[in-house]
Amino acid sequence: MDISLFTAGGFDFIFRWLHFIAGITWIGLLYYFNFVQTEYFKEAEDAHRIGAIQKLVPRALWWFRWGAMLTFITGVVMLGYRGQYVTFDIIIGATLGTLMFLNVWLVIWPNQKIIIASATQVAQGGEALPEAGAAAPKAALASRTNTLFSMPMLFFMGSSAHLPHGMATDPAKMTALIAMLVVIFALQANALFGKQGPMTSVVGVIHCSLALTAVLYGLMIAL
Repeated sequence: MDISLFTAGGFDFIFRWLHFIAGITWIGLLYYFNFVQTEYFKEAEDAHRIGAIQKLVPRALWWFRWGAMLTFITGVVMLGYRGQYVTFDIIIGATLGTLMFLNVWLVIWPNQKIIIASATQVAQGGEALPEAGAAAPKAALASRTNTLFSMPMLFFMGSSAHLPHGMATDPAKMTALIAMLVVIFALQANALFGKQGPMTSVVGVIHCSLALTAVLYGLMIAL
């Protein structure tokens, strides 16, 4: 059966397409920041690092935060018109994605603005902003947590269509849903008040993300 773009099915496809494009932009830059830029900054000379913070980082952060915004908006629209047809998997994926979005706009971006302003002031011959010392680890921890969340988020978004585990309204899944949300929100609390721990290294955060995916999936099928 043919489906036109000017039908309900076409409307769904357009928002799904935009969701994919925005999500690829957002998560791609998340991985760039965590796997490439952060590691480069550890080895770069001060002048090179300050120059990159002034000229490169703001450009990357623009695409990063607005990619997150468009991903979130298109996701909300799709959740809104699908209603009772939302799967259990989508609820978990959407929860992780929403927390990641909030981390971008409420933690990472505000603290990165302080870091950029401080680097600019240093480049102009001034002193570093005193609050920059606290801003950097806050932004880094939230960014590492988003990387931690990214693999299970993508797993459950994909499994909703290809490995579904019932509808979100299924009462038999409530125990699993609550257990999974407890784990997720405990990790989010660590993003705001804790430390990077094993996520300090690239290998560590990748392993933690894969482990979190396995734990959440295990809870979903076991409870």
